[in-house]
Amino acid sequence: MRILLLSAYDTDSHRAWCQGLMQNMPQHEWCYLTLPGRYFSWRIRGNGLSFVYGEQAAQLKQPFDLILATSMVDLATFKGLAPHLAHTPSILYCHENQFAYPKSDQQHTSVEPQMVNLYAALAADHVLFNSEYNRQSFLQGATALLKRLPDHAPLAAINSIQHKSQVLPVPITFNSSLTPKHFEKGDTLNVIWNHRWEYDKGPDTLAACIELAYARNLNVQFSVCGMSFRQKPEALIRLQQIKLPNVSHMGTFEKRSEYRQQLAEHHVVLSTAIHEFQGLAVLEGAALGCTPLAPNRLAYPEWIPTENLYPNGSTEDEAAAICDQLHHWQQRGLPPTVDVCHYDWQSLIDKYEQCFQTLHNKKQ
Repeated sequence: MRILLLSAYDTDSHRAWCQGLMQNMPQHEWCYLTLPGRYFSWRIRGNGLSFVYGEQAAQLKQPFDLILATSMVDLATFKGLAPHLAHTPSILYCHENQFAYPKSDQQHTSVEPQMVNLYAALAADHVLFNSEYNRQSFLQGATALLKRLPDHAPLAAINSIQHKSQVLPVPITFNSSLTPKHFEKGDTLNVIWNHRWEYDKGPDTLAACIELAYARNLNVQFSVCGMSFRQKPEALIRLQQIKLPNVSHMGTFEKRSEYRQQLAEHHVVLSTAIHEFQGLAVLEGAALGCTPLAPNRLAYPEWIPTENLYPNGSTEDEAAAICDQLHHWQQRGLPPTVDVCHYDWQSLIDKYEQCFQTLHNKKQ
């Protein structure tokens, strides 16, 4: 098949997924068009214009058997501006949705991003979500939005999306050459937090947890990595300034190989997120032998055992629950590792192929 792959906000995670598909499905001919992951408000509303009339426009003149678009793509507008592709079978892949983002001071209140998601899902022939939480929060959020509108907002639109949707996770890459770090009860417990340095990943809870662990004199060492930006959360800036002795590393690992090596050298991978649609960072840690510890919310309960989930609560309550669990594991030993091999590319690629072929054959 000739597949048009559109990534309208090509950040690291979206790019890795796109490149993974092309590497693991070489039997197809790919045309991969991207736009930079910046200027969110303009990008989510203007990407159809940028694709069809921009510097990549010439590549859209060829025929395609399938369009595969990320959820940032304004697929309805794209099809309207490129009518010769309007009837090409199309799949919308939702790494995230705009209905389930937590509120922040920086977040705009415009309903436009949600409407773009909604129209794109309606315009697609099939919709894929990376988790059931993502799927349900999309459907529930879109339903709630339509119910708030004054009139002529038919809920039947949501039913059509539900009927043509399924869950198909983003695959992860395993590395059998790395040996997970062994842990004996009583040893120092090495914990890694490997998320973007932004408010939605719960930096306040992380900082409170590290400070509480230090105050309790727990035999736990923390590494804080992940992508950071020019503007950093105040909680992480404070951690950098006070330089607690139970923080052994704080900063981005520039090389992917170094990052994966560091995961393998830790015992626990921690999440404090208030926004997460699949949990790739924690999945990557689990794939390299880390014991996951995450909140009992979002997509985590879909693949993490109950005993590895701490209860939801205030920042202070969650920090205390994390410290309690880490202290218990450090004293009594870690629970069995969580098997995530079914998230491997080799385990999931056939499901992607089946999805593509089914839609292609259905439209012929």
